[in-house]
Amino acid sequence: MDLTPQQLIQFNGSDPSKPIYVAINGRIYDVTAGKSFYGPGGAYSMFAGKDASRALAKMSKNEEDVCPNIDGLSEKEMDVLNDWVKKFEAKYPVVGRVVS
Repeated sequence: MDLTPQQLIQFNGSDPSKPIYVAINGRIYDVTAGKSFYGPGGAYSMFAGKDASRALAKMSKNEEDVCPNIDGLSEKEMDVLNDWVKKFEAKYPVVGRVVS
């Protein structure tokens, strides 16, 4: 399944009838099983319905970092991002990709 960023935002947990998706490096993961983290009021709810690559790499919850842009990240930040990818792949199914 291909989703644009505008379509992805519909899967942010605000509609309980829809799954919750988080994208990393353009790959969309169904994180509905982690609703307590990614759903409304959850500690990571700001990532739901978005590509959170930069924020995860920087270990940031700042709104401006919740984006797919990984330009200028340090080697250490890229390692952190790759660790997140491994965690997500082990825990959540990949359901698609973000397209522009």
